[in-house]
Amino acid sequence: MDLLKAVDEKFAKSLDDLVIARDDDLQFYPGDTVKVNVRVVEGERERIQPFEGVVLRRRANGSGSSFTVRRTSFSVATERTFPLYSPRVQSIEVVRRGAVRRAKLYYLRERSGKSARVKERPYRRAKQA
Repeated sequence: MDLLKAVDEKFAKSLDDLVIARDDDLQFYPGDTVKVNVRVVEGERERIQPFEGVVLRRRANGSGSSFTVRRTSFSVATERTFPLYSPRVQSIEVVRRGAVRRAKLYYLRERSGKSARVKERPYRRAKQA
């Protein structure tokens, strides 16, 4: 275990700037609908592939943090897990805030149609002095 901690600390030190920059932008939670733009390399070509869906879980593990997004397209559900600090993840954009009472939304896997929807969390304005 000590070797893993040492490697993780070394990796975290090298990514400090990226982690700090990403943490400011990454205020999303389970239940939120996010759009993740991923860099895909096919041979010599490189393109951006968007993946939009509901965040099922967010795993906090330092530099090894990840999150899982689920989307349904033409009645086929697809789940994809992304490393939070991966250079392949170009950007993460919150499309809609969701109101849920759980940290892990695995129960959405068994649901389809209307029952798989997540309520929208009301937007709160900051108080003006």
